[in-house]
Amino acid sequence: MHRRRFMAAGRQQHTFRATVRAALALAFVAALWGGLRDAHAQTASAPKEQDRPTLRAAFEATWARQPEAQALAARREAARAQAQAARSWTPEPLALELATKTDRLNRNLGTREYEARVAIPLWLPGERGRTQALADAEGRAVESRTTAAQLRVAASVRDAWWAWQRAGAELDAARGQLDSVRRIAADVAKRLKAGDLARADQHQADGAVATAEAAVAQAEGAYTATQQQLRALTSLSVPAAAIASASPDAEPEPPTAAATQGDADTHAELLALKDRSAVAEGSAALAATQSRASPELTIAATRDRGAFGESYQQTFTVGVRIPFGAGPRHDARVSSARAEVLELQAQLALERARLLAERESARARADSARVQLAAAERRAQLARESRGFFDKSFRLGETDLPTRLRIEAEAADAERQAARGRIELAAAISAWRQALGLLPQ
Repeated sequence: MHRRRFMAAGRQQHTFRATVRAALALAFVAALWGGLRDAHAQTASAPKEQDRPTLRAAFEATWARQPEAQALAARREAARAQAQAARSWTPEPLALELATKTDRLNRNLGTREYEARVAIPLWLPGERGRTQALADAEGRAVESRTTAAQLRVAASVRDAWWAWQRAGAELDAARGQLDSVRRIAADVAKRLKAGDLARADQHQADGAVATAEAAVAQAEGAYTATQQQLRALTSLSVPAAAIASASPDAEPEPPTAAATQGDADTHAELLALKDRSAVAEGSAALAATQSRASPELTIAATRDRGAFGESYQQTFTVGVRIPFGAGPRHDARVSSARAEVLELQAQLALERARLLAERESARARADSARVQLAAAERRAQLARESRGFFDKSFRLGETDLPTRLRIEAEAADAERQAARGRIELAAAISAWRQALGLLPQ
């Protein structure tokens, strides 16, 4: 009897141990599977985060498609060739002239003459130095014009980028409000079945859900429009889903020296105008120097004979060709070049005043956006706390549904204003950098 009880107890203990081992094995497999699933999820989400475009990448992709960028290498090569030509010994290439004279077609007495002539153009006094100065100015103008074109492209990219960010923030806020009112409507439906609320409350909650759904649809349309505009501008793959608006990709604030500098002459637009003015001044100076065509030094070698039986004679000729002055044509070129200089100088003064005003306006906008963001975040924090209070009181039956929906709408509006404030501050800083002539980072 005791032996049977001992054997039964042994079998129960063995069964218990087997159950424990099986449970531990299942737990280990579950933990291993969960770890692999988390690792797979992180691996799958990592490329999406890396594939997300940035403002700098959008600018670089847009600039690479511009005609100015594609022609930049050729323009630089042309500027280098022009500078090399200005340093040459002659303003134009040398010319070789070959001539022969014979009486074979009429008398045929044996008259023969062969001549080889080289024409060497000569620089006018001061022409070579002014040509070199003009070539250097045109080389600098190529670079400054490229930088100014990059800045204009950056302005377009920044506008499209922050419009896309604003639309994404609005879509995130609309979806968040839709989730909130759906939870409220689900709670109202449960309490309606329990008899705690009336059907009118259910209709009111469903109406709030319908309004939120319409707002989401409208936000999705606006987001798609800005997404397509950014994609057409940059040719980048823009995410189809709304981005997280809690931390927009803000550019760094301008350096202190650039933000407080009183002179805006380092701006790319002004530098481009300065270089264009320098080119115009160089052209005017060169036109004033080139009062006539280039003189030519001629060196010729002649070999001839008078008739059959005579020996050939060798002679050499050295001559100078000096053209007369151009007169009214030269005056027209000089006057046109000087008019270009005066126009560019006046345009430079106007552009300097405009850029200074734009820079001050952009800095004031950034300061205002920073204050508005602080107020919006404080309001959002208070609205979240109030929503928690009223949500609890609504569940306890101490608050009616209209009040709960009003508090939810106020909280959603506060969250939307805070998200919009973060976007507006980032956009204001970006516009400030644009006014200072800084490219996207």
